[in-house]
Parts: sequence; structure tokens; C-alpha cells
Amino acid sequence: MNQTSSIGAERLQRRMARGAAFLGSEVAIVCGAMSWVSERNLVAAISNAGGFGLIACGAMTPELLDREIAATKLLTDKPFGVNLITMHPALTDLIEICSRHQVGHVVLAGGLPPTGSIDKIKGPASGAGAKLICFAPALSLAKKLIRSGVDALVVEGMEAGGHIGPVSTSVLAQEILPEVADKVPVFVAGGIGRGEAIAAYLDMGAAGVQLGTRFVCATESIAHANFKKAFLRASARDAVASVQLDSRLPVIPVRALKNAGAELFTAKQREVALSLDEGKVAMLEAQLQIEHYWAGALRRAVIDGDVEHGSVMAGQSVGMVTKEEPVAEILASLMDEAAAALAQRAA
Repeated sequence: MNQTSSIGAERLQRRMARGAAFLGSEVAIVCGAMSWVSERNLVAAISNAGGFGLIACGAMTPELLDREIAATKLLTDKPFGVNLITMHPALTDLIEICSRHQVGHVVLAGGLPPTGSIDKIKGPASGAGAKLICFAPALSLAKKLIRSGVDALVVEGMEAGGHIGPVSTSVLAQEILPEVADKVPVFVAGGIGRGEAIAAYLDMGAAGVQLGTRFVCATESIAHANFKKAFLRASARDAVASVQLDSRLPVIPVRALKNAGAELFTAKQREVALSLDEGKVAMLEAQLQIEHYWAGALRRAVIDGDVEHGSVMAGQSVGMVTKEEPVAEILASLMDEAAAALAQRAA
């Protein structure tokens, strides 16, 4: 390693030190929780390679999550976390499963933490519980979450795959990092596909980053060959956000590759909206029906390989996924690119 490269690597290590210490990993790169993709094999591979894997609980039952955590622990002795959806009807039971397995980090996604969930996750004042990470889609919510006692935040922009908000990553990072990065570790996510972007967000005060799309085509990913091929063929503009048909229907936009599945989702929205009109379902039930739809549609694409009628969730960084390769090589490339960018700035 020449002197310039050494300077870049040292700067990168310093900037990632806080995030890596918080996660207990070698590098502060988190693999986003992608339902059906972020399971035991990919999660363990990422943690074993020095990153931080997250099990995507999604619509799992407590029994399924119990088995998934146990199976992941057989594949790695490195730290990993679990991502839970706040609207899950069995959230309390899922938190209990994580506690029983002594999962060190729990991520709550999909909304503000329900009453009592923060205390359940963090455990007694002795600190025996898990570290809690939450998503902050706006500065006001970031401050509210910190006051509530969360240990770290993820700032995720609309470029991400899966469920998204309305604001871009770069804007959210500029808005939130200067205000709260000195209070809790903040991980930036959404549209990140190369190390240069990682370096930029670290320079802005981020403790680390979260990537999902970049890991879908990892060798260790169980995603169907058709799913991976769809990623390898796609460009950024192919990853589009779903459209909300009815303002009363609480549909969080989802970013996925364009296909016939988008039309199926439109039909599903009409069906659920009609049920709301007729008083057959309450708002929370309507939201759960939509969530279950996405879980099923995603499974058809990821596991069964039906990339035409299933949901091929992907972020706009999908154009930077150019080949199938091991997780360790993906992480190494990202770190090399980030170190080179920091070295160039130092020079």
C-alpha cells in the first residue's frame, strides 16, 4: 500500500470508528433488511465479512423469527441485528424473541415506535437489552426519536428500494446530520452504490451507511437467478415508485423495477379501498393487507423467480449492480473506493 492509499485507509477507519464500535462490526456498513433476501445466509455472510447483517422479519410469525435467529447464530458468531415492522400485530412477541436470543441490535421500521416498545427493546436500566435503531424521515422526527431514547438513527432517502419516503437522501442528510450526528450515531441510506458516496456522507458526519440493493446479487444471496438477472439488466430509471390511488388508504410508496406486478398492486389498492368504503375493514387492517400483499408479491419474485408478476424491489442504485460476486468482494470494493476518495481529498 502506497502512502496515499494508507492515508485514505486511515481516514476511512477514523470516520467509521464510531459506527463500527456501535455495531460491534469491523466496518460501519449495514445491509438493509430486505424481506426474503436478508435471511440467515446473507446476514451471516455480511457479518462474517466484517459488515453488519440485519434479518428482515417483515411478516414473519414469532415462531419463524425464532428459527431464523437461531439458524443465523449457527452460521456466524459476529454481531447481527433484526429489523421489525412497527405495525406487526405480534410486535411484542417478536421483541420477546429478540430478547430471548440476546440480539444486540433491533431496528424498528415503518413508523414511530408504539407505546412501550422502546422500553421492551432496551430492557432494564442496567443496559441488558438491545440497542435500538429507528428510521428518521425528517429532522423533527429525528429529534423526537432521540428524546424518546433511541440509540441510533437511519436516514433513508427516496432513492432506496422497498418502502420509501418523499425526500431524497442528499437533502435528508444535509438537514439531519448537522443537527443530531453529535448526539447519536446516524447511518445514511438510499441510493448508495459506490464507496465515493460513502466517503461523502462520512465527511458530512454520518457514523456509517446502510445498503440493500448492492447486496442482492451477492453469491451468498438466496434470491432466485431470475431476480438477480433482473437487477443486472436494470438501470436507475427502471426502479420506480408505486402510486397511491386513494388518499384515505395509507399506502407507503414502494420502489421496485417496472413490471406487470405494478398493475396488480393498483388492482389490490382498489380492492382494499372498496373494503374501506363498505366498512368491512378498519384502517389498520387495510394497512396490514397492503403489507401482506407486498410480502407475497416479493416472495413470488425473490423465491419463485416470477419477476414479471412479483415485486422486484430495488433502489435506484441498481444500475451499479453489474455482476454476481461474494459479499466479501462487495465490501472490499466499497471500502477501497471510499478510501481512495478520502485520500484524494487529503491530497
